[in-house]
Amino acid sequence: MDTTFEITRVSRNTIAKFLDNYTLEQLNKVPQGFNNNLIWNIAHIVVVQQMLVYNLSGLPMMVDVQMVEKYKRGTKPESDVTQEEVDHIKSLLFTTIEKTEADFNSESSEAIFHNFTEFTTMTGFTMRTAAEAIAFNYFHESMHIGIMMSIRKFI
Repeated sequence: MDTTFEITRVSRNTIAKFLDNYTLEQLNKVPQGFNNNLIWNIAHIVVVQQMLVYNLSGLPMMVDVQMVEKYKRGTKPESDVTQEEVDHIKSLLFTTIEKTEADFNSESSEAIFHNFTEFTTMTGFTMRTAAEAIAFNYFHESMHIGIMMSIRKFI
C-alpha cells in the first residue's frame, strides 16, 4: 500500500498547484464546452475518495453531507465558491489522505475496513475491498487531473 499512497500524494500535490497558481475567479470559471470548473473537480476528487473508501466501508467521512451533495457524481457548479471554501478544500486534499493512510497502516486496519460494500464504477471496475477502492481512486483522480489540464487552457 505504500506505493499506492505515494502515488496519491503525488496526485494531490499536482492538484494543489492548481489551487496555488490560479485566482479564485479562474478556479470558479466554467469554460464554454465544459460542465464544471477547476474547483469543482478538486472538491469532487476529495468527496469521491471519501465515498469510495469510508462510505462504502460504512464509516464516517471527513467531508460533510453538504459537500457530498455539492460535489458528488452528476453535480455541477451551481454558484462560485469563496476563498474560505477553497482553503477548506485544500486542507481536505491532504488531511483525508493522511487519515486514510494512517487507518490502513494501523494494526486494526482489517477491523476498520472489514464491512466494505461491493461497488461497480461507471467504467465497469468492481471494488470488493477498501484497498481496491484506494487503488481505483488514483485512476479516478488522474482522469480529473486530465480534465483540469484541459480546463486551464480556456481560463
